[in-house]
Amino acid sequence: MSGGWANSDRKQRLPRGWDRIRAETLAKFPTCVLCGVRPSTHCDHIQAKTDDHKQLQGVCEPCHLQKSSREGIAAQRANPRPGRKRPPEQHPGLR
Repeated sequence: MSGGWANSDRKQRLPRGWDRIRAETLAKFPTCVLCGVRPSTHCDHIQAKTDDHKQLQGVCEPCHLQKSSREGIAAQRANPRPGRKRPPEQHPGLR
């Protein structure tokens, strides 16, 4: 296993029948719904993080990567981690 799946427990959290749900979604959306050019290869959540087939769409890999990146950045901005504050260092000539 490599990439994003290496440390993920996502496969264990997939619903029963995920392979069927994924295949049905990709059959319903054979072309990427985001760019409309490339074939769909990924089953993507529209908004809600649910595996309800009504909330899934087919997208190509480049569009999926871009969308996931945008969503991750938005989530980080909405819930920023507290920054590490170091005390200012004294000027080397003043030590």
